[in-house]
Amino acid sequence: MFFQHVYDKSLAQASYFIGCQKAGIAIVIDPKRDIDTYLEIAKQNNMKITHVTETHIHADFLSGSRELAAVTGAEMYLSDEGGEGWQYEFNHVGLKNGSVITVGNLTLEVIHTPGHTPESISFLLTDKPASLEPVMLFTGDFVFVGDIGRPDLLEKAAGIVGTKEAGAIQMFGSIQKFETLPDYLQVWPGHGAGSACGKALGAVPSSTVGYEKIRNWAFQYDDDIEGFVKYLLADQPEPPKYFAMMKHLNKVDRPLLTEVPKQKKLSAEEVKTAMSNGIKLIDARNKVDFAAGFVPDSINIQGNNAFATWMGWFVNYQESFMLVASDAQIEDLTRKLMRIGLDNVLGYVSDVNSLGIELQQSDIIEIEEFKNYLGKDDVQVIDIRGVAEYNTGHIAEAENIFVGTMLQNLDKISKDKQIIIHCQSGDRAAIGYSLLLKSGFKNVKNYSAGMNEWVNKGNPIETTVVEAAVC
Repeated sequence: MFFQHVYDKSLAQASYFIGCQKAGIAIVIDPKRDIDTYLEIAKQNNMKITHVTETHIHADFLSGSRELAAVTGAEMYLSDEGGEGWQYEFNHVGLKNGSVITVGNLTLEVIHTPGHTPESISFLLTDKPASLEPVMLFTGDFVFVGDIGRPDLLEKAAGIVGTKEAGAIQMFGSIQKFETLPDYLQVWPGHGAGSACGKALGAVPSSTVGYEKIRNWAFQYDDDIEGFVKYLLADQPEPPKYFAMMKHLNKVDRPLLTEVPKQKKLSAEEVKTAMSNGIKLIDARNKVDFAAGFVPDSINIQGNNAFATWMGWFVNYQESFMLVASDAQIEDLTRKLMRIGLDNVLGYVSDVNSLGIELQQSDIIEIEEFKNYLGKDDVQVIDIRGVAEYNTGHIAEAENIFVGTMLQNLDKISKDKQIIIHCQSGDRAAIGYSLLLKSGFKNVKNYSAGMNEWVNKGNPIETTVVEAAVC
């Protein structure tokens, strides 16, 4: 058996290339959309990709299954579980609980593991030349290292009301099914630390059934389904806005993008004209360089591992947009955007100083100046972290407005007061600062060092206790 774990740090997303070396054929599980990675693996190992499959209809990335099948001629094997409304709407080989995919001497048995979504399946891999016993379990968004998939995304991100409690109960049943598997079985999940598909994912790429039964919180509830549901639904991170679109695009027939696009380098006049027509300029430089000088009305979304996630919050799928990025950075950013289907890149500019536009500078303040503003009636302090982070510990005077939903909550921000924003370490505050300026706020300061510095210097914090709903 040939096995390669392919990991996308930008979305904390795992895919798997598994081949039968004797037959020279392979299957890819949960491929990302920039499929050249898998084509290169196949080429280097003299294999042909003949099978493509998925663990479920993904919400956090645009699957590359259809692109990979189109280029290689591979057959797509996809879940037909979940009932009405949870079926893929394009041609595929349907999978049900107990179905078996054969790839040379390898077999992958389908286990229906609903909870994260109704159609979710896992794959039990047996390498027959070595043993008749299964050796690996590919769990998708069912069981992670130290956590399990959240069942609330369909309701919070896709607006399908009433599904989170039902999903949590289904997850409890799937967990009981998992517990019957042999302890030695390797567990390879669909995500690692940093994914919004759970709240406490481990950074280790794989685990075993036995380890998860001992250490994973989800296996400590025995028959206490009420306690399990309550804990599972509590304190889940805010689902990115683009998740609803991913659920749609991964289910329906859509245009394919089989190669990484080459982006056009824009002239100063093209950038100015586009901005005058309302096209967004996304500055992907680091927050320090942005603060030192940025184009008015541009939005700072740093081109780091969180780039695609934040782009999905603030750029919709109908609009064109431009980037500020270096020549060396643009291909990486294009790949990150491809992975969530944001393809409408008008072009990019690498040097803001070349545009002939008077640049602005961010108003960054240090902790002592920040303290001097606290407690004043004409000052509004806004903590733009997530709700769960805020509840765990926050500065007493700070209000919580999550940066991802800031544009929908501008009415809660005063244009008459001095506004001071902060987050944990400054990355989200850089986004929030640029959004507020673009929205017409003039009196904005950024305490960029944020909660990291505040706590490390021994300053007091408050906590908020929120009782989770019980099924």
